[in-house]
Amino acid sequence: MKKNTSKIDMFSFIDLFAGIGGIRSGFEAHGGHCVFTSEWNVQSQKTYRANFQDEHEIAGDITEVDARDIPDHDVLLAGFPCQPFSIAGVSKKNALGRPHGFMCATQGTLFFDVARIISAKRPKAFLLENVKNLMSHDKGNTFRVIRSVLEDELGYRVFTRIIDARHFVPQHRERIFIVGFREDTSFCWDDLALPGAQPLIGNILHPGNGSEAAEEPYTSGRLAKVNEKYILTDNLWEYLQKYAEKHRAKGNGFGFGLVGPGDVARTLSARYYKDGSEILVSRGKGRNPRRLTPRECARLMGYPDTFKIPVSDTQAYMQFGNSVAVPVVRAVAKIMVPHVLKIRDQKKTASAKTKPSTVFVSSYAPVGKCVNG
Repeated sequence: MKKNTSKIDMFSFIDLFAGIGGIRSGFEAHGGHCVFTSEWNVQSQKTYRANFQDEHEIAGDITEVDARDIPDHDVLLAGFPCQPFSIAGVSKKNALGRPHGFMCATQGTLFFDVARIISAKRPKAFLLENVKNLMSHDKGNTFRVIRSVLEDELGYRVFTRIIDARHFVPQHRERIFIVGFREDTSFCWDDLALPGAQPLIGNILHPGNGSEAAEEPYTSGRLAKVNEKYILTDNLWEYLQKYAEKHRAKGNGFGFGLVGPGDVARTLSARYYKDGSEILVSRGKGRNPRRLTPRECARLMGYPDTFKIPVSDTQAYMQFGNSVAVPVVRAVAKIMVPHVLKIRDQKKTASAKTKPSTVFVSSYAPVGKCVNG
């Protein structure tokens, strides 16, 4: 994804647990410039490099990166993995009256690395993304530790919201977005614009009628028809039907998800490469359904057709299944960036005298009462 060099970079950001650059794409759309990237998976690095041309190298394991080697930046972005947090250690220290901090509460988890970088670099803002279940993990203890670290230990103003990508792309995909600002701001989730017209799966499918150019190995021929390798074999289709029927008889909801052009898909997962069962495209009565092609998966996640897919189908399915829905991040970035710029400009123009705490009001958004999670 080549950068729009005609646009002046308004702010800098770093991209942690970068995957294939979905969160980055959303912030670049609003004038951001990436100054540091970390992603440990070599296949994801391959896709990332194919789509983003940077002067900096991709750092691998973030646990081995010294925060002092990370450039200063305005915004920290991280789609960090969810790992268990030990509450017992913190509770014990409280009982003994011993001090503790985020190093004790989150040591051994990847969130610890996010926290230590925020602590060392003090960015003006951050955006963290995770699965919806982060809030209920370990009976809510995990999220309580995360919020306490960000607010009480690091001193950031934190706003959270669960957003279903269904508003932007034709799949149900609920994710939690954690926004933080170093200073007081008038940031408000009510300013997030959700599209009125919701897309359907037919919007992202290969039409197979010649209206789009063929893209090997996904489509071929004059009509750009979907490659037959994506059609389920008789054995696999029979197995999935029997599996679904067995669970229906038990009153369970397990089974494949069959969609047509007028439907909305289930959540695309990283396991899609195994059998594609969560999203199968109907080919009509009496015909075996097919998997989505990797290009259709890219579209389902909101990536443009210019996004390069230089890896195998298996890797592509895992990468898109682990990705964020780009239009969601773009919408979140839109309401974050004005406040980032306010904080930056305030710092530039502030006098040397100590000032009382100030609430920064964005001229881009209406001012009023707002309750944030």
